Amino acid sequence: MAIRLIVTITAAPGKGSELAQAYPARCAEIMKEPGCEQFEAFQSIVNPDKLLLLERWTDQAALDEHSKLNSTRPLLLPELRAGRSEREDYEYNRTR
Repeated sequence: MAIRLIVTITAAPGKGSELAQAYPARCAEIMKEPGCEQFEAFQSIVNPDKLLLLERWTDQAALDEHSKLNSTRPLLLPELRAGRSEREDYEYNRTR
């Protein structure tokens, strides 16, 4: 069963746009990983210092492999972040 991840990232005050600009290259890199069906970053219109990553993986095994690989990557621009990101995992069951 597919796994959906929703990751919320808070940028340092006033740094949301700068952080968001760094994500297209990272997203393109991760989309090449086996089992990655979606990896996109969105910037809030209401709060530009809030970013959201939407990820979808074919199954838990693909997500586990991504997690191993991701642990070897440097954090993307840590100086532009405020606090830790929050992650929610869901089984992906399309409701429409």
